[in-house]
Amino acid sequence: MNVLFLTTHLNTGGIGIYLKTLSKELICAGHKVTIVASDGDLKDDLCAQGVTVRILDIKTKSELSPKIYRALNDVSDIIREKQIDIIHAHTRVTQVMATLLARKHKIPYISTCHGFFKTRLSRRIFPCWGDAVIAISSAVQEHLEHKFKVEPCKIHLIENGIDREQFTFQDQDTRQKMRQELGIENDFVIGLIARLSDVKGQDILIEAMQEVIGQHPLERLVLVGQGKEEAALKVQVNNLRLEEKVMFLPTVNQTANILPAFDVFAMPSRQEGLGLSVLEAQASGVPCITSNVGGLPALIEHEQTGLLVPAQNSKALADAIVRLIKDGELRQRIAESAYKNMDARWSSQTMGTKVIHLYEELLKKS
Repeated sequence: MNVLFLTTHLNTGGIGIYLKTLSKELICAGHKVTIVASDGDLKDDLCAQGVTVRILDIKTKSELSPKIYRALNDVSDIIREKQIDIIHAHTRVTQVMATLLARKHKIPYISTCHGFFKTRLSRRIFPCWGDAVIAISSAVQEHLEHKFKVEPCKIHLIENGIDREQFTFQDQDTRQKMRQELGIENDFVIGLIARLSDVKGQDILIEAMQEVIGQHPLERLVLVGQGKEEAALKVQVNNLRLEEKVMFLPTVNQTANILPAFDVFAMPSRQEGLGLSVLEAQASGVPCITSNVGGLPALIEHEQTGLLVPAQNSKALADAIVRLIKDGELRQRIAESAYKNMDARWSSQTMGTKVIHLYEELLKKS
């Protein structure tokens, strides 16, 4: 099969990593992948995997932006050149593009819903979900059915998977070396890798750290990522006088190179489709604390493979962090349990096989 992925950018993040992982599985299975997107820091990695990347200026959040309509002819040329069999879109803007392109070229089109959408009028009038829509978690599946009335027969639950070759349970020497490189070798490190946005809850984690550090002054919070909330979060850190305790690091392409430096991974999201970085932390042997929202409970069995806390509750989050600081045996037990329970359900191979099967079903129908 010749598959075309459409997305607005190729920056590191949930969608970017999904594309990189799924592309690898498709190519390993003998299929060809072309991606049309605006530029991004994952471009070189994708090209190295054998993906054909075509850069077009379609980075916008507006379905009415002239950018996407000006690009349609260029994408049509790519579809003909690469003899594309199926289109797979990953953002709202590219779902609109894919709907128009699929009609023109009479080929199947599917979308992946990577999270939760606002119920805007345009989405209700022009849903643009495609011939099938992939939901990355049961929470997202319910969201599609109840909020947007997507026909259940069109929704396919295919949970995210990670490339287990990249992540492993690191020994203490390796962890310590990574911490030395960051200059935090003598601290207990709480970490989070996510874009700096309101939905990810970094402000809740910073607030919780004020109480944590009051009890355990050698703690350090490392926030990895970039985003529109960066300035506000740094102001919050300064107002709480935590400048010496909170470290901001830019987005990293290879999260496996920093995750083992964390003692605890904390994700207090206000909303979360699944939580790819939580899977990566668990695969790296890092105990996780997450809020009890969206798809996160699918990854965390409370007290067994991690700790769940109520959303937007910095006190409960602080209590959970302090609990893991004090109880080394609990940290080790839940880290090992999560690692052992990362079975085939969360593997990239399982995800790839299911997506390929869906492609084949749609091609037979067409």
